[in-house]
Parts: sequence; C-alpha cells; structure tokens
Amino acid sequence: MYNNDAQRCLTGEVRLSYVNLDKPRQPQGGVGDAKYSATLLIPKTDTATIADFRAAIQAAAQIGAGTLWGGIIPPNLDSIIHDGDGVRPSGIPFGDECHGYWVITASSKNKPQVVGQDNINVELAPQDIYSGMYARVTVRFYPFNTAGKRGVGCGLGNVMKTHDGEPLSGGASAAADFAGIGNAVVPAPGGMPGTPMQQGWPQANPVPTAAPAAPVYQPPYSAPAANPAPWNGATQTYATGGAVVNPLTGKPM
Repeated sequence: MYNNDAQRCLTGEVRLSYVNLDKPRQPQGGVGDAKYSATLLIPKTDTATIADFRAAIQAAAQIGAGTLWGGIIPPNLDSIIHDGDGVRPSGIPFGDECHGYWVITASSKNKPQVVGQDNINVELAPQDIYSGMYARVTVRFYPFNTAGKRGVGCGLGNVMKTHDGEPLSGGASAAADFAGIGNAVVPAPGGMPGTPMQQGWPQANPVPTAAPAAPVYQPPYSAPAANPAPWNGATQTYATGGAVVNPLTGKPM
C-alpha cells in the first residue's frame, strides 16, 4: 500500500527498458490510444516490491469482481509479472538484460513526471531519460473488462531517476566510441610537429618564394633611362628609340 491506496505501489530501484516517457507511443498495429510507457526490470532479490505488486493486484481484483466481473475473479491475474529468465507471452525468450529480473510494463495516457533523485522539483531533460537508466517508479493496478478480456493492468505514475546505467538502445555513446583518443592531437599536413595547424603559424619546411620577374617592354617603348634628366616644368621629351614620350602622360607625342 502506498499513500493509503491499496492499488498503488512505489517500487524499489528498478531498471527501465523500452522507455517512452517523453512522447507517447502508438500500439503495434495502430489500434488503440498512444500511451506513455516503460518496462520495469525488478531484481529478483527485491522481494518487497514483488510482494507489494501482488497485494495491489489482489486489491484491484476485488474492485473488479464487485464492479466489472460479476463477482468472479479471473485466475492468473499476476501473469502480467513475467520471469525475465523465461519467455515472453509470445514464446520468444527475454533479452539478456532481463535475466535475473521480474519484468512488467506500465503505461498511461497521461504524461508522467520524470525527476532526478537530487532534485524532485525539476523534471529531467529528454536526453537524460533513456532505456537502461535506474529509477524508482509509482504504479497503480486497475481492473479492466475490454473486448471480452478481463484482467488487471498496470498504470504508470511518476518516475524518479536514481542513477545512470548502460543504455539499452543498441547504439554506442560518443564517449564509448572515442574513449582514449578524445584528447589526442593530430598534426595537420605541413603543420608543426605535435601541434595543430593554426592560421598564421609558420610551416616546418616553407617553400621559398621566387623573385618577381622583370618587366618586359615592347616597341615602340623601351626601358626608362637609368638617370633621366629632371623635369623642369616645361614640356620635355626623352628620346626612346626613335619615339618621343610625354613625361606627364607617358604616351608618344
């Protein structure tokens, strides 16, 4: 019993898988409402949480018998708690991450609050919520009678993340991919040994720059005299291979 509600439970520390806590997920086949959900992996050593779950399931069954099921309690109501060392209802074995755990999925149409253990007043950013993290979770069991099926479902309440864990998304993190090489310095081609190439830094073996080529003069012009006579302010000309050049304009006269 949690907060005086016999159908409500607060788990011990569990690991979360198939996390859809930031955005709701449509059921397979597209039939039904999109829901927020998470699969809880409860350590088999946590007998207190499993005992609370089974007591809450029975409390929900009593409600169901009186309101939905005509006074009859269906058998095997606690079959919603699966053995992670066994097989799924489909007959497919559970994944390795489920070994040593009890497995149950909780869902809700309402978005749960997901907070951190260090500050329960502030919700976590989406990037901090993922499959593989550890948390404590509130759930509430309820009876249902839908499409001829009778049973007890597990409603998702709120989540308090306790610490990080290895992600179960199937992908590696950047930190794992680049462990040990993230701070390595790779010299750029032509850069100084052991340092990155930076703009304005000298190269280790600079290529000498060739001297500019001498200007080429084509007839009817020729190179100016080495020591031309000073200009006296009047119109003055220089003999340049038969052509007369105005010193002001540089054009033939």
